[in-house]
Amino acid sequence: MTRTAETMEIWNTLDTVLDPEVPALSVTDLGIIRDVKLSDGGKVVIDVTPTYSGCPATDLISEIIKAAVVSSGHEDVTIKTVLSPTWTTDWITEDGRKKLKEYGIAPPVGEAATGKAALLGISPVVHCPRCDSTQTEQVSEFGSTACKAMYRCTSCLEPFEYFKCI
Repeated sequence: MTRTAETMEIWNTLDTVLDPEVPALSVTDLGIIRDVKLSDGGKVVIDVTPTYSGCPATDLISEIIKAAVVSSGHEDVTIKTVLSPTWTTDWITEDGRKKLKEYGIAPPVGEAATGKAALLGISPVVHCPRCDSTQTEQVSEFGSTACKAMYRCTSCLEPFEYFKCI
């Protein structure tokens, strides 16, 4: 994917489009924007990979992305859903991980939370986003959305969400 000056302007617009479920992250921080193409005729095609195929915010995110790009001066905008390869939390940028922590959500951590380790009940070491303690415990497998779990820090006693590894 080659970024030209014209597509960089669109990428910059996408940097301002916030995820409706986690408004601390832009869609580029989340890593769901796969590609931006601009034809000689001015048609914009944006490839988007949803965080998972059943994500209830997928259509809304596509509408928000399209509206932002249209508002930036592009009239012919198509959002193309790309399901393969599937999105993974590895695609969240480092800046996005920092923003999650600052927002109070523990970012996804380590290989222990993915693959066979999760099936074997090996829990990740989740740092409290408030005090950075590793003395944390899972309260619920699900938080405000299916992609997050509820945790509690046993050091500072604060509850927080953890963005689960996928």
